[in-house]
Amino acid sequence: MSRVTESGFERMNTIVRETLERSNVAPTRRQLAADLLASTRPRQWIKNGFVFAALIFSGKLSSPRALLQAFAAFVLFSLLSSAIYLLNDVADREADRQHPLKASRPIASGRLGPRFAVFVAGGLLIIALSASVWLDPRFALVAGGYVLLMGAYTWQLKHLVLIDVFVIAGGFVLRAAGGAAAIGVSISPWLYLCTILLSLFLGFGKRRHELMLLEDAAGGHRRNLEEYTAPLLDDLINIVAGATIMAYSLYTFFAAAVPHNHAMMVTIPFVLYGVFRYLLLVHRADVGGSPEEAVWRDPMLLADLILWALISAVILALFKK
Repeated sequence: MSRVTESGFERMNTIVRETLERSNVAPTRRQLAADLLASTRPRQWIKNGFVFAALIFSGKLSSPRALLQAFAAFVLFSLLSSAIYLLNDVADREADRQHPLKASRPIASGRLGPRFAVFVAGGLLIIALSASVWLDPRFALVAGGYVLLMGAYTWQLKHLVLIDVFVIAGGFVLRAAGGAAAIGVSISPWLYLCTILLSLFLGFGKRRHELMLLEDAAGGHRRNLEEYTAPLLDDLINIVAGATIMAYSLYTFFAAAVPHNHAMMVTIPFVLYGVFRYLLLVHRADVGGSPEEAVWRDPMLLADLILWALISAVILALFKK
């Protein structure tokens, strides 16, 4: 083993040891691994499911190669997003300590050292970006753009009112574009439009949740929350919800890739129900701050999402152009 490699392992062991020494709980490697896994937020990997949108709507679900490429894109985006979550928690650790829910996160609570988190995040970025080049150079460009955009969001853009939600939406669009690049198809204007509208819907719901949860302390957690109001966010949510439904409905009739017999219109009720169900949860169960949690916790919403995906895939496969 080279001296450089030995030095790298020594540095890694030092960071791990310091992290364990600072831990507020039993200093075990098992606990460290659990805290590290929690900080990568595996439940939020469901957001990376947007990479499969191009696979479904291009009619390539029957292609084993395309399936493998799309799955690889999903894994790589999961690694990239996990790295961003770690960096975001490091940057926000002081503000998160003032948040009733985020204060228990491993980095904010002190159980996971920031140096160790940054070290792991750097490793994930190197691995994922290197593998992205191997998967497809075009996918690598999209993945690199995602990292730059989310990095800018972490350090500055999340503090800019409205811009913060548009950046979140941009992350979803890049996921969809990455899925298209991975399987070698172009992202359609309809997929782009529906993705950005849906992600704005989720993003404004997230801001509403934060505002209602923190109330007068919202500005102390994130200064741009001082500029949002509940009525404004309700108006914005209603606008993008209606626009999302309209855009998807028009897609099922006029998109070039859908069957000429308009069979895709069968899926419109599932989209309507999904939007309405999520609005119900945001207003009555207050889960808008975590869309992925809403999907996992609400069986009706999860069943609706699965049925929409299955029926869309079957229709596009049976009525190929």
